[in-house]
Amino acid sequence: MLISLHVKNLALIEETEVNFKEGLNILSGETGAGKSIIIGSVNLALGARADKDMIRTGAEYALVELIFQVQDSGILAAVRALDIPVEEDGIIIIQRRILPGRSLCKICGETATAKQMKALAELLIDIHGQHEHQSLLYKKNHLEILDAFAGEELAQIKDKIKEDYHIYTGLTRELEALAGDEGTKAKELSLAEFEYNEIEEARPSAEEDEAVEQQYKRMANGRQLAEAAARAHRYTASDAEHSAGDAVGWAVRELRGVEEYDARVRELADELENIDALLGDFNRELSEYMADMEFDAETFAQTQERYNQLNHLKLKYGGTIERVLAYQQELAEKIDRLQNADAYKAQLEERIAALYARLRKECAQASRVRRAEAEKLSADMAAALADLNFLAVRFEIQVREKEEMTAGGFDEVEFMISTNPGEPVKSLGNVASGGELSRIMLAIKTVLAVRDRIPTLIFDEIDAGISGKTAWKVSEKLGALAGSHQIICITHLPQIAAMADSNFRIAKQVVDNKTITDITCLEADGVVDELARMLGGEDITDAVRENARELIRTAQEKKRA
Repeated sequence: MLISLHVKNLALIEETEVNFKEGLNILSGETGAGKSIIIGSVNLALGARADKDMIRTGAEYALVELIFQVQDSGILAAVRALDIPVEEDGIIIIQRRILPGRSLCKICGETATAKQMKALAELLIDIHGQHEHQSLLYKKNHLEILDAFAGEELAQIKDKIKEDYHIYTGLTRELEALAGDEGTKAKELSLAEFEYNEIEEARPSAEEDEAVEQQYKRMANGRQLAEAAARAHRYTASDAEHSAGDAVGWAVRELRGVEEYDARVRELADELENIDALLGDFNRELSEYMADMEFDAETFAQTQERYNQLNHLKLKYGGTIERVLAYQQELAEKIDRLQNADAYKAQLEERIAALYARLRKECAQASRVRRAEAEKLSADMAAALADLNFLAVRFEIQVREKEEMTAGGFDEVEFMISTNPGEPVKSLGNVASGGELSRIMLAIKTVLAVRDRIPTLIFDEIDAGISGKTAWKVSEKLGALAGSHQIICITHLPQIAAMADSNFRIAKQVVDNKTITDITCLEADGVVDELARMLGGEDITDAVRENARELIRTAQEKKRA
């Protein structure tokens, strides 16, 4: 679950920290107090797009930090599979620092990629934004919801479909290219043969490439090498005055002259004599190296020509000789295809037909799973909607087969609903109002939450367009869901706020001529006052407070029921 949220220098928030608890956490406050900033900051920490304008005026950076504690062993294993570090007690710390030109993301102190952040967020938290219920108007989202409900069995089939579909589309594009006019194919064949022959005539090898490069550098810089070797020889020769060899020889003679007086001096003289011998060996090897440095103009010209030829191939065909040779192999295969186009085309058509048949079979398998799961989801949704004050509701999920296949199969899914007795089911987008869509989305989240095991759910104003008895039904649904998940919910309705296990008030105030947003965890009297504000507006009387207490008592009774 989400243990805490720490926000600094973000929009109207100077610095605040919220310690969330288990169960239902309710956030409330006046319109414009900054409730959406709180939810937005969670999204930012999890990788949402950041803008420099989010940084509080006068601040150098904005900071958002989330601390989760994960106890589910399955989720912990999935987190570790993403190469994300986890503390021994299941603590995961996510931090995002937003700077004017960039942002830095870290998980448990280690820099994280956007891909890791997204994958981690999908395991730990589900955020329902203010307008997310509008996504139910689009059928493609119905397919995604059903697939999420279907779970791992369908996911494995879809992986096979995606892989085969990718191969299938690649082969069909290749077949289309083969169907081009003869003139174009002749040009392709001519170019492929030219490039293949150019590489073949050069007969490059990776070993030769390195050897030729070293030889060319040695010959091209022969003068500098010879001059440097000559100076080194002169400095180390034993018969040259003021050379290292001459100096070491004198040093040996000096020590030998007094070695009889001290055994340690004799040891030092022996060491120095070894050095003198090594220096002599080095000088002889250097002399041999210099003797072998004879410059041959013809050999240099040949080496230079070969060096340029190999570099030309690398520049033109891949950067390294290994890539040049790999490209030559591709050319050989292309030439074979073009020279035997009819046979290759027939072969390709046979492969495409076999793959198409396999894809149709896999898509049919996915469709069977979807239809079976659609019946289960329909039943679960009908029950969940009845709990949310949809009277005599009928909810159906239609799975239709399309001729066209995609990487997800050939199914089209549409949610159908009837909210009045005797009325046939119709497309969800043509029937449901804004308030109904909001409740339908809550029902979907509730049903999916049982299967996906995501520990924390956030609802940003799930109460849009509802009131009265329906508000109590939504409140009860959130309370029931909070029995197995941590729920964080922004609301304007006192019925929902009364159901909370923990209440937080978000308020905006002016301090030192600066507007700041802060969040406070409310105790018993504070909860009563906040509900009274939601019930009665600015004028909070004793009667309104008593009404708020009655709401809280009613909520407690509903929890116990």
